[in-house]
Amino acid sequence: MTERGSITIRPGGPADAPTVLRLFDSAIAWLVERGRPEQWGVDPVSTDTRHIARADAYAHGGGLHLAEIDGTVVGALVVGDATEHVPPATEPELYVNLLVTDRAYAGRGVGARLLAHAAELARERGLGLLRVDCFRSADRALVRFYEGCGFTATQPFTVIRPGRPPWPGQVLARRLD
Repeated sequence: MTERGSITIRPGGPADAPTVLRLFDSAIAWLVERGRPEQWGVDPVSTDTRHIARADAYAHGGGLHLAEIDGTVVGALVVGDATEHVPPATEPELYVNLLVTDRAYAGRGVGARLLAHAAELARERGLGLLRVDCFRSADRALVRFYEGCGFTATQPFTVIRPGRPPWPGQVLARRLD
């Protein structure tokens, strides 16, 4: 039995794709309200076929894990292989492909708990490196969040997107051994 209000983590599956889209839509609305549309844009992803397909791939890919509080999904984590826009690792790793939380639960440690779960998964697989990338804003707010969770900023990068502004990113790494 879990304590009321505690965070539990469960594996995700095919039925959870709409939940991932809901979390994205909520996070985008929160970012836009705070004048930070550069990270994920301004439009809900739940109506975009490209994002719907990505959420479906996450849900079917075996790397989706969901955080719940009192039975409500409040965060999603996807782990797997690094994406093509980041420099490759020099050793075997586990890569955080997605971390998104419900901002209605801000301050409850949902993101940090999901990252701790990712570290547990990496250790279970005998891996000593966990990496993630994130939006690198001028104030480095998200980079600082990951640094607060034990990651160290490594390589900055920029994704060039046709017809849209470049997306500045930051790779972060956490040693697990």
